[in-house]
Amino acid sequence: MMEPTQTGEVRQDERWWAASAHAGALLLAFLTSWMAGVAGMVAGLVVYLLMRDRSAFVAEHAREAFNFNLTLFLFAAGLAVAALLLLGATVLTLGLGAVLTLPVGIVLLVLAGIAAVVWLVCGIMATVKALDGQRWRYPFSLRLLR
Repeated sequence: MMEPTQTGEVRQDERWWAASAHAGALLLAFLTSWMAGVAGMVAGLVVYLLMRDRSAFVAEHAREAFNFNLTLFLFAAGLAVAALLLLGATVLTLGLGAVLTLPVGIVLLVLAGIAAVVWLVCGIMATVKALDGQRWRYPFSLRLLR
C-alpha cells in the first residue's frame, strides 16, 4: 500500500494514476471513435483494479471515472433506443409520422451534443483536479462501482 506523505498530501505518483483514470477515458474514447462509450469505462476500471489496494485517492478517482462514463454510456444507449423507435414510427407511417418524429429527433440530437460537451468538460476538470491532488465528484453519476 502506498503511504501518504507526513503532511497528508497526495503523492505525485498517486496524482498521475488518478489523472490517468480520467484522461485515459477521454483518450480511449477519442482513439476508438467512442466505441459506444465502452472505451471510456475501460480506463477507469483498469486503474481501479490496479490501484484500489494501494491508494484510496487513486481508487476514488478511478471509481468516479468509471461510474461517470458508465452513466453517460447508459444515457447514450437510451438516446439510441429512442432514435430507433422514432425511425421505426416514421417508417411504419410511411413517412407521415415525420411531422412528429422529426422535432423529437432534433431534441435527441441536441441532448446527445450536450452529453458530449458535458463529458468532455467534466473529464478535463476531473483530470486537472486529480493532478492538483484534490477530490472530484462528477455532478451527476450513477455510483454503481463503490
